[in-house]
Amino acid sequence: MKMADSADRPDGTADTGSETGGGSGAGGGAPVRRRDARRNRDLLLEAAHEVFTELGLNAPLDVIARRAGVGNATLYRHFPHRAALVDAAFRDQLTGTMDAGDRARDVDDAWTGLTGYLQAVFTVLATDRGTNDLMTTHLGGVESLEAVHAHNHRTVELLLERGRHQGAIRPDVTTEDVLFALAALGRAVPALTTATAPDAWRRPFALLCDSLRAAPTSPPLPSPALTPEQLDDTLHHFNR
Repeated sequence: MKMADSADRPDGTADTGSETGGGSGAGGGAPVRRRDARRNRDLLLEAAHEVFTELGLNAPLDVIARRAGVGNATLYRHFPHRAALVDAAFRDQLTGTMDAGDRARDVDDAWTGLTGYLQAVFTVLATDRGTNDLMTTHLGGVESLEAVHAHNHRTVELLLERGRHQGAIRPDVTTEDVLFALAALGRAVPALTTATAPDAWRRPFALLCDSLRAAPTSPPLPSPALTPEQLDDTLHHFNR
């Protein structure tokens, strides 16, 4: 199969990996084309998850097309822009993060629920570069990511409220404090684990969790805390 080069356009010009060949009229041409299209889509999703995991969400899309064995225009026919491909490739994994949040919300002890949830998130951040980019930056147009960010915010918010009520979490820490700290530390995790060991993130993560504990000797945090809008803007800058 001849590969389409990076000049291929989303309208399909110059693409030699067409899914429309083979059979016209009677004889089952349409079912064959549909099978080919489904196969190409599956190959693209598998390749996208591999490449994004290895190289991050800014990986060149033509690398994904080559690994899937299709032309660039075939990729664009299935996924007209990067956000659509990211959404499809990571939707199941992001849904798993929401499931972890739901389980954490059901834990009566807020400290156990919060730290267990954050540890589940960091376990993924340490092993999957693509999910790390998704969770620690802001990529517009990814429908499933918007839902995860909202769910993540509410999970942390609920657990902090419960933890403050139970006396386990310092009273002046905010949801934005925690989410910013998670994003900042999460961005460092790939470099940390590459330079040291796969579980090296557990030490700074333990220090982060310990900083959230209520303690009579803890001085008040400097003010002001980040607003939700400032946090969102910061995450946008992380992706630059």
